[in-house]
Amino acid sequence: MNEQLSHTTRQDSAVTVIGLGPMGQAMTRTLLAAGHPVTVWNRTAGRADGVVAAGATLAATPGEAVEASDLVILSLTDYQAMYDILGSTTASLAGRTLVNLSSDTPDRSREAATWAADHGAGFLTGGVMVPAPMVGTEAAHVYYSGRDEVRESHLAALALIGTPKHLGADPGLAQMMYQAQLAVFLTTLSALMHATAMLGTAGLTAGEALPELLSSADSIGDIMRAGEENPGTALDAGEHPGELSTVTMMGATSDHIVETSTSLGLDLALPLAVQAHYRRAIENGHGGDNWTRIIDGIRGPR
Repeated sequence: MNEQLSHTTRQDSAVTVIGLGPMGQAMTRTLLAAGHPVTVWNRTAGRADGVVAAGATLAATPGEAVEASDLVILSLTDYQAMYDILGSTTASLAGRTLVNLSSDTPDRSREAATWAADHGAGFLTGGVMVPAPMVGTEAAHVYYSGRDEVRESHLAALALIGTPKHLGADPGLAQMMYQAQLAVFLTTLSALMHATAMLGTAGLTAGEALPELLSSADSIGDIMRAGEENPGTALDAGEHPGELSTVTMMGATSDHIVETSTSLGLDLALPLAVQAHYRRAIENGHGGDNWTRIIDGIRGPR
């Protein structure tokens, strides 16, 4: 192990955390508990009170925070916040590693990696796939992308936040995975609220409805895995066998959901969006294919 790697992987190596929302605070506490000296900075300094009491050092300026550590973790609203905060301290970035765990688009992540490189800094994009209370637990995992040697040089500290899953050198790839995961998460949450509102019109309380609905949500993974050892293999092969749930059958169900929601006076944004997927596939002559054929319309013209 060379001298640089030894320095950056030992348990007491310094880490800076910029951004102290719930996620930034959770990461700071996790790193402190493992013995890392942690310097923090936040636009609203009062948010640092709890982690400072736990042992973190509050920097007076972003520049001071950056200069305190080789590893700088960013947990911000978006990538623009990184430029706003670090734009006046770019001279201090050379030789350091920026790990941006903020949400934004893949293209902005790629632009940020170029910006960091222009200032002599290593850069990793990351997406933390658990809520703040689960940071540092065995259930936590974090997607990363960027140069693997950059990730490896700080692996010990990053692994404390959650199991690192490196997706490749493209800085936009981890952000793409993060947004894809959130697409599933957010649409599921909206579907659960739509369904709860629907049942509420029939007199069922949320306390009565949600246990049943969550059971259905939990079963989706098993349904997707049924009959296919590696889910997605048929999609990759362009195969949509229609022996079971066809586009026409599922499309009829989506029509019924729209009709029911309309009669109940509910917002139609979600059910209309789903209905549109099936109608497009039917219009394109794929009514007899498996429901997975709707991916063609989602992918758009090629």
